[in-house]
Amino acid sequence: MRGIIGYGAYVPFYRLQRSAITAALGSGGGRGTRAVASYDEDATSMAVEACRNMIRSGGSSLPKPASVSFATSTPPYLDKTNATVIHAALGLPSSVFAADVGGAPRSVNAALRFALEGSSPAMIVASDVRTGRPGSADESMSGDGAVAWMIGSDRDAPVLAHWLGGASATSEFLDRWRLPGWNYSRVWEERFGEHAYLPLVAEAATAAFKQCELGSDDVDLVVVTGLHARAVRGAARSAGVGSAKIANDMTMTIGNTGTPHAGLVLTSALDEAEPNQTIMVIHLADGCDVGFYRTTEALTNFVSAEPISAQIERGNDTLDYNKFLTWRGFLDREPPRRPDPTPPAAPPSQRNQAWKYGFVGSRDRSSGAIHLPPHRVSVKGGAVDEMEPIPMAEVKASVATFTIDRLAYTLSPPAIAVVIDFDGGGRFSCQLTDADPESVAIGNRVQMTFRRMRTDNGVHNYFWKAKPATIEEPASASNLAEEEK
Repeated sequence: MRGIIGYGAYVPFYRLQRSAITAALGSGGGRGTRAVASYDEDATSMAVEACRNMIRSGGSSLPKPASVSFATSTPPYLDKTNATVIHAALGLPSSVFAADVGGAPRSVNAALRFALEGSSPAMIVASDVRTGRPGSADESMSGDGAVAWMIGSDRDAPVLAHWLGGASATSEFLDRWRLPGWNYSRVWEERFGEHAYLPLVAEAATAAFKQCELGSDDVDLVVVTGLHARAVRGAARSAGVGSAKIANDMTMTIGNTGTPHAGLVLTSALDEAEPNQTIMVIHLADGCDVGFYRTTEALTNFVSAEPISAQIERGNDTLDYNKFLTWRGFLDREPPRRPDPTPPAAPPSQRNQAWKYGFVGSRDRSSGAIHLPPHRVSVKGGAVDEMEPIPMAEVKASVATFTIDRLAYTLSPPAIAVVIDFDGGGRFSCQLTDADPESVAIGNRVQMTFRRMRTDNGVHNYFWKAKPATIEEPASASNLAEEEK
């Protein structure tokens, strides 16, 4: 039986208090907070972070995937595959197939179904940066985040939750839509969506119960998600499990993240689940998809490197609403009076792919000196072309010195430049993100994070920054750390 053999999630550091929207506009806010991708994050960079959290958690027991499928309704590129950036950042071999499965939140269900019905280990990643027109319910109740699963069978790795089966119901109706080039979606009247969705929920749930030979009394937990809030509230009742325990959908703390949201809620449930529990997942998106998972004893040995609950607890909820609008492109501020930056060029990016995307340095075989970026000539002894590659993305570091730059242009001033020393050797100068300038100090522990440095002439320049360390390596080292050894 196939199922989930690994999972990881990513919730960005920043939160927007919904009351800040009300304070600025007089309406459109509400209670709680929503997760906000930083100015240097997008759906692809968050997807990379979710995959890295999964790899850290699963350790060396996770196999290399045969494929990577990336589902998002907010792709950074349209006429280019975004999944190849994830592929490169994880250092996967060229034989691993990578493709986007995008366009709408339901696309993640297609990717997941193909993986569950396949025979090889498959990585499924979903991520969205969601927003809405200022003052709208979409703006306040949406959120940003990413989730990653590794799908396989017991011959690949211990299965944490077996896939028992499921069913779908599909119908064409106008609930929400967004044309290419629009920066927010439009939504039809709520009562119509509820009228369209709930019969589909009943149809899919009835078929799924029958296929899996389960009854409502067999369900221990129900995950219900979808972008139509009114239909979601009535979905459990329509599915015949209204009296079952409903998982916390986290909309009060991070908002509805769209494409990855069902996965985020499911992974949060798995963090707290016990073996031999049956979890029902109901996802409303242009129809209804219902699936059943049963947890196994292997779940007791799987420890999330960064549980969603810890990421939520760590969030900074002091984000200014004007800064949020600037990051989202709704507030067009005066740029710095400096020459436009030069966009990254294709040939050097391709030649230096391992460094630019995978953060792979070089180590002198004779002296052990680590070079970032990779060098041909060693700084110790001067040996030429005696280098071996060394992945550094998972290695922790300490701040050796830093500068708070209040003149450099950034969408989140001031810029923080740091020089960091990696554990085991290697020094690097980079930006520090997701940090309070007042709390930066020599000796602070940091870890690397994959970010979008800027976008010039339509080209996204992805690279690595440092951020305050949030975790130490779990007892089982990651695949990348094992390769480093």
